Amino acid sequence: MNVSLFGQTESPLQRLAELRGRAPQRSLDARALAALAANPGCRRRALLDAAGVDKAAVAGRLGRPAPFGQSPFAITRGNVFEARLKEDGYAALLEPLRRHLGLPPEGAEPPAVPDLLRRATPAVRAERTRQVLAEAAADPAAWTLLDHPMLRLTVAGSPAYLEPDALVVHGGRCTVVEIKSFPVLDGTADPAKVGAAARQAAVYVLALQQTAAELAGVAASADPYAEQALPGSPEPVVLLVCPRDFTNRPTAAPVDVRRELATTRRQLARLTRVEELLAALPPGTTFDLEADDSGAPTRPPQELAAAVEAVPAAYSPDCISTCELGFHCRAQARCSGVVEQLGRGVRGELGAIRTVGAALAAAAGATGDVDGDGDDAAERLAYAAGLRAEALAALPAGVSGASGASGASGAFGASGPDGGGR
Repeated sequence: MNVSLFGQTESPLQRLAELRGRAPQRSLDARALAALAANPGCRRRALLDAAGVDKAAVAGRLGRPAPFGQSPFAITRGNVFEARLKEDGYAALLEPLRRHLGLPPEGAEPPAVPDLLRRATPAVRAERTRQVLAEAAADPAAWTLLDHPMLRLTVAGSPAYLEPDALVVHGGRCTVVEIKSFPVLDGTADPAKVGAAARQAAVYVLALQQTAAELAGVAASADPYAEQALPGSPEPVVLLVCPRDFTNRPTAAPVDVRRELATTRRQLARLTRVEELLAALPPGTTFDLEADDSGAPTRPPQELAAAVEAVPAAYSPDCISTCELGFHCRAQARCSGVVEQLGRGVRGELGAIRTVGAALAAAAGATGDVDGDGDDAAERLAYAAGLRAEALAALPAGVSGASGASGASGAFGASGPDGGGR
């Protein structure tokens, strides 16, 4: 708990609202949670996401906007494809559901599609989804299709509301149906996009496991590989529905997300609780952009940068493609010279060597500032620098190394400041 200026204690939700300021809250979605689970040590992202801060707007005010997120074209294409699936009473969607999930054949009674209060607040929608899920799971013979349900998942003590495309409930279990607009060409889809969809669907499965445990009045299993057998529990295999070839006709494939689910559960469990993050903040910290009547931010960038940098970040080159603040954190990592800018693999290999300067010095044979588990790393760096120097010395006259740098700096020539050869 924090104490306000008037001596009253503030709840974490109140403090998070103060951090956000007058800007509307940005809800966490499954895509953001999957990215957060990939880097659970980043307190900066965890706190800003918990507060619902618009990180893209913050990055823009800091002068380092990131070309992040789906393109308008991809969003429009996805909306058109999903609308096509739901025409004529979900006719196009029911065909792959019959083939893969065993829905009753065409002409039989269609699955029930309950009203999930799409216009209500997320909290009301989540409660309605819980009620419908409990009722559907209690009737093993019925088929129920939940169109855009709202799920609630507690992450580091803070609620997140998630909206999968669809759920199919039958026999006391449910299956996540994930609709994507990327095509399946000749039976093959882009592996990177399928992997991203699997990680996103794993977040939905995790939320459904938590919901089923709450409905049953028991604690969710702490074993990331345990499969729940409670009413309303999700199947570990989700159904991915995509356009076939270059048409709007759907094709579907089951995707096993148990590996992604185990990773997501383990990584989200490592996140520091929101109360601890708030307690570590300097008094008066806020990420409010102080917009004027036209919506333009007026807060000085230097003041906003100080607030952002008051929260430790765990930068890696992957952040460029998964976080709106990636470019700002990269610039900060470069200024401080930390080895994290070279990637997690390099960071792990260098042990106690924390800066690029120290690594270059160790490669040149200066190990005075290195101790502990950095000794082995320093020896490997010096050995690699020696090998490179020997190779350069054996080159014909007039031929130099690709970087033209000294043996010490050449140890990092392949990675560069962007890290890992990205």
